[in-house]
Amino acid sequence: MPAGASAPGCRAPAWPATLAGQSRVDTSPRSAAAAAWGEPAILARCGLPPPGPTADPCVSVDGVDWVVRSLSDGSMATTFGRDPAIEVLVPSSYGPAPLLLPPFADAARALPSAGRHCS
Repeated sequence: MPAGASAPGCRAPAWPATLAGQSRVDTSPRSAAAAAWGEPAILARCGLPPPGPTADPCVSVDGVDWVVRSLSDGSMATTFGRDPAIEVLVPSSYGPAPLLLPPFADAARALPSAGRHCS
């Protein structure tokens, strides 16, 4: 689990019950700071160090800023300007990560602001 998983906003995040039409599945190890949906699994973790300044794309989705990186098998979105951060890993079969981020807005807004925003 991420080092910040025990931070107040990560102890019981408002994870969505379903995501992209997929139900929640168990994670191993089990932790309130992590969640997964479907097969292949979309993964979310709370408690990561916030990203610093980056040249990676930064998008605002429902009032939450996210840094989005392409991966060999999908994409990763990490909250920007929140400390600790939430990371969402999206397999390519679900499409671009930003399309799946709106259900994470409540969990992300519950984390303290670090004062940074997409520009």
